[in-house]
Amino acid sequence: MKAVTWRGVNEIGVEDVPEPTILNDHDLILEVGLSATCGSDLHLVGGYIPAMRAGDVLGHEFMGTVAEVGRAVTKHQVGDRVVVVSFTSCGQCWYCQQGLWSLCDNGNPNPGITEALWGQSIGGCYGYSHAMGGWAGSHARYIRVPYADQGVFAIPDGVSDERALFASDAAPTGWTGAHQAGVQPG
Repeated sequence: MKAVTWRGVNEIGVEDVPEPTILNDHDLILEVGLSATCGSDLHLVGGYIPAMRAGDVLGHEFMGTVAEVGRAVTKHQVGDRVVVVSFTSCGQCWYCQQGLWSLCDNGNPNPGITEALWGQSIGGCYGYSHAMGGWAGSHARYIRVPYADQGVFAIPDGVSDERALFASDAAPTGWTGAHQAGVQPG
């Protein structure tokens, strides 16, 4: 399948990559309907985020239709229209139980990279370097989504794909920034 990939600093392109497959019973495969480019992707393109490899698929803001589900997925079925949050999280570890999903102990299979670079491990993020898990991104026809019962949400009827897309990363990021800054009405 075709995908938008990182080829090197300030160099992206479209190339053929293998279609994803179910690797864990908690995975699903999503046929991407919409995938947005985030401003933070400029950090990847410019070489400011370490551990990118030529051929890595970019993209972490996306929605689409469930194409396949692992045996342990209980909240979604083939054909569901869903939006996926940008960070991968298991929903079971201490951080997830505290609502700190971006610090999930299991969402990043490469925690040693961020521990060495930044002094702590952080969770994983789709299409955002091997420091953040090495998960393939959403600028492709299909994407593997681990922990599908945790970070995947059904899109209500009547909500357009375009509106649902922003629930993946842009809207939560804006809300978090306003919340942390103590923004109040007026």
